[in-house]
Amino acid sequence: MTRVGKIERTTKESSISVVLDLDGTGEVEINTGVPFYDHMLTAFGAHGSLDLKVEASGDTHIDAHHTVEDTAIVLGQAIRQALGDKKGIRRFGDCYIPMDETLAHAAIDVSGRPYCVHVGEPPEFNTFTIGGNYPFVLNRHVFDSLSFHAQIALHVRVLHGRDPHHIAEAQYKAVARALRAATEPDPRAGGIPSTKGVL
Repeated sequence: MTRVGKIERTTKESSISVVLDLDGTGEVEINTGVPFYDHMLTAFGAHGSLDLKVEASGDTHIDAHHTVEDTAIVLGQAIRQALGDKKGIRRFGDCYIPMDETLAHAAIDVSGRPYCVHVGEPPEFNTFTIGGNYPFVLNRHVFDSLSFHAQIALHVRVLHGRDPHHIAEAQYKAVARALRAATEPDPRAGGIPSTKGVL
C-alpha cells in the first residue's frame, strides 16, 4: 500500500508544493523561506517518520504569516490525500514530548471531522518572534489549518514551558508523534476503524 500525498497550491500570496509519504523513514527536504519554520517542519517529518518535501515561496518581505499558514493548509491536504480510505489504521494517537523545561501533549483522532483545541501557551509570548522570522502566535494558525485540511480532530496542550523555542518545538514534535501513532497500520483491524463504517 502506497500512502503518498502530493499537493500544489498557488495564490497571489504564496506558492506551495508538498510531497508526503506516511510510511517513510523521516527523510526531509524543507525550504519555506522562513528559517525557524523550516526547523519545525524538519522536526515534524523526522519525528513523525514521514518522508516530507516542502517547497514554498511567498511574500515573506511583508510577513511570514501567509507562507506559514498556506504551507500548513497544503500539508494538511497532503495528509488527507495520503490517508486514502483510512482502512486498517489505528485512528487515535497521542504523545507527550518533554523538551527541557517544556512539556507538550498532542492527541489526534483521524475522524474526518476537523476540530482543533490549542491551549496552554504562555500569553506573554504572543508578541514574540522566534529567531527574528517566526511569530510565536503562528503556532495556533498552523495547527488550526493542519487539522481542518487533514480533517482530523487535534488537541494540543502546553503543560509547562518558559522558552518560546522549546514550547513551539515540543508542540510540533508531539503532533508529529501523535499523527504517526494514529495513522499507523493496526494489525488487528483490517477495515475502517469506525462503527459507522466510514471516516
